[in-house]
Amino acid sequence: MEEHAVWPIFHALQESTLGHLMRTSPTLYPAAEILDIIGFVILVGSIIALDLRLLGLGQSVGIRPMAKLILPMARGGFLLAICMGFLLFSADAAHVVRNPAFQIKVLLIALALLNITVAHTGAWRVSRTGMGMRR
Repeated sequence: MEEHAVWPIFHALQESTLGHLMRTSPTLYPAAEILDIIGFVILVGSIIALDLRLLGLGQSVGIRPMAKLILPMARGGFLLAICMGFLLFSADAAHVVRNPAFQIKVLLIALALLNITVAHTGAWRVSRTGMGMRR
């Protein structure tokens, strides 16, 4: 794909003060990478913990109290990863947006958000009302 085929907003982001700072600062980009990884670890770790509980491990802890603790952590991890990912993206947006791996990543994030929306408005609501499986 030609450079001129990229939407102007991605060039503008890359050439913005934020994009310039992310490219030129010796500490901002590495700090954003570290925080991005921490956010991802918090997200995945909290999901794994809740999934293991739903599979029957740690039955001394109720699902609702655990979910009440874990879900905000997952949301925080996701928010941290998204914010730091945006900062990282801003450093080279016009190039990265054309990368097929990045496009697949964005698609998978969108599908994950759709899955969360369906789970929390559909099946999750049913199980919370007592009509679903009891644990």
